[in-house]
Amino acid sequence: MKTRKAAKPDPPTQPPGPPSAGRKRVEHSKDKILTTTIELLYEAGLGLSIDEVSRRSGVAKTTIYRHWPVRSALILEACVKLTPEPRAPDHGSFAREIAELIETLAKVLRTARWTGVLPSIVDAAERDPAAARVFGQIQAGHAAPFREVIVRAQRRGELARQIDPDTMVATIIGPLFYRRWFSREPIDKAFTNLLIRQATG
Repeated sequence: MKTRKAAKPDPPTQPPGPPSAGRKRVEHSKDKILTTTIELLYEAGLGLSIDEVSRRSGVAKTTIYRHWPVRSALILEACVKLTPEPRAPDHGSFAREIAELIETLAKVLRTARWTGVLPSIVDAAERDPAAARVFGQIQAGHAAPFREVIVRAQRRGELARQIDPDTMVATIIGPLFYRRWFSREPIDKAFTNLLIRQATG
C-alpha cells in the first residue's frame, strides 16, 4: 500500500516591494497635473483648459488624457482634492463635538482658497451632470461629520431619537454657507457661538 506524501507547505508570503521607478514617475506626473489643475481652478474656475494644464505642468497632453480621458474627469478629481473632508471628532460629548465642527467649518469658510471656486461649481452644476456630481460630493463630505456626531449623540441619549439628522445638519451649516456666499456678513466668533447655542440648547 502506497503512503501518501505530505503536502508541501505554501511558501511564505513576501511583503510587497518598494514602488518601481516607473510607478513613481506615473504618480509624480499625476500629482503635478492635479496640483496645476487646482491652481488653475483658483485662477480661472471651471474655464481651465487641458492645453494650459499641459503647458504649466510640463506634462504632455497625451499623458494627461491617458489618466483622465475627458477634461471633466480631471476637473472632478481636482475639485474633490480641493476640499478635503473634515473628520468627525469623538469626545464623548455632543456639545464639544458640534462646537468643534462649527468652529472648524467657520475657519475654513473664512480662510480656505477653495471657497472662492465653489460658486462656479454650483453654477455649472445647473447645466453639467459632472459638475453636479462634484458639488454633491463636496456637500456630502462637509455634512458627513456633522451627521455622524448627531447620530452618535442620539445613540448616547443626548439628542432625541425623533430628530432628523439631515435636517439638523442643514440648520447648522446652512447659515454658515449663507453668510459666506450670499449675505457676506462676517463669520465671526459671535456668530459661531450663536450657532453652537442653537445646536446644543
